[in-house]
Amino acid sequence: MQNSPMMGNQIELSKKRYIVSKTDAKGIIQYGNDYFVEISGYRESELIGQPHNIIRHPDMPKIIFKLMWDRINLGKNIFAVVKNLAKNGDYYWVITEFEPRIDKLSNEIVGHTAFRRAIDAKTQKVMEPLYQTLLEIEAKGGMEASERYLLGFLEEKGMSYDEFIDDLIGNKGLFKIFFKAMKKMFS
Repeated sequence: MQNSPMMGNQIELSKKRYIVSKTDAKGIIQYGNDYFVEISGYRESELIGQPHNIIRHPDMPKIIFKLMWDRINLGKNIFAVVKNLAKNGDYYWVITEFEPRIDKLSNEIVGHTAFRRAIDAKTQKVMEPLYQTLLEIEAKGGMEASERYLLGFLEEKGMSYDEFIDDLIGNKGLFKIFFKAMKKMFS
């Protein structure tokens, strides 16, 4: 999974920079900050108007995106560890907070904002084999089988998905302050 012959090399992201994108309610890209454009390898004009899954890496299990969409479609935030694909075939790992944008008058979801930053090697070491297992299960038994496995994995740890991710990424202290500041800048 780390460097398959069909995929490029891992892009090392700056720990001091962040990637931000905004989509409409259906996931069509409306905005990407300069770092998103740079890291993805696409020109801004190639990204705007495209489905956000233009950067979806094939190593990402479908169940993770189902969890994300289920949550944000309820108007709730979610953190997720995601492996993305650049235009040239290289890839990069990020921790992403997905946040729905809700119209204050209609109370309807009008879009989503994704705030991303680099993950550490420890997080990648945990997620790569988990995602590989989920992909193998999806290939044999579909997304429902993958979801059962993930739920069992979390139950074995005695954690919810959110608790598992928060624990893994150290979602506290400076990390929380960073995401809060980023959200304030792009709201």
